[in-house]
Parts: sequence; structure tokens; C-alpha cells
Amino acid sequence: MSNIVWSKMQCHFCDMAKRLLEQKEIVYEERMIGEGWTTEQLLEAVPNVRTVPQIILDGKLIGSYDNLVEHFKKIDKEKYARD
Repeated sequence: MSNIVWSKMQCHFCDMAKRLLEQKEIVYEERMIGEGWTTEQLLEAVPNVRTVPQIILDGKLIGSYDNLVEHFKKIDKEKYARD
């Protein structure tokens, strides 16, 4: 799967990112640190990150929750510019 959300327990921004993806009907794989996934695996997939969530869509690193919101704003703006 090319849509991945790296997250951890009790992470408000992780929950908001997952909720936003679900609202957009985007299917994703959650990789929760401490629940079968390690920080080392996160750093191997996304070097030098310091926070979660880390979101990957269509194999492309989007980044944090704030980056995800901006990503969708850009897509919406491009969509309305074409209409």
C-alpha cells in the first residue's frame, strides 16, 4: 500500500490526520510506533523526522498533519482553478 500513516498512541495530531484521511475516503495503512513498529523503522522509512504523524500518500512523503492539511488545500485550489 502506498498510503501510510506513522503514528503513536495518545497523539492528537495523529488522530486528526487519520480522521481527515477517512473524511477524504483515503485508505491507508497505520504503522503505530510501539504496536508492531519501532522508531528505528520510522527513521529508516523517513530519515531525520522528529515528530509523528508522518504521512505518505501515493508513495510520496507529505509529512506532518499540518503538511497534510496544506496538501489538501493545494489540491482543492487546483481543482477549483480548473472548473
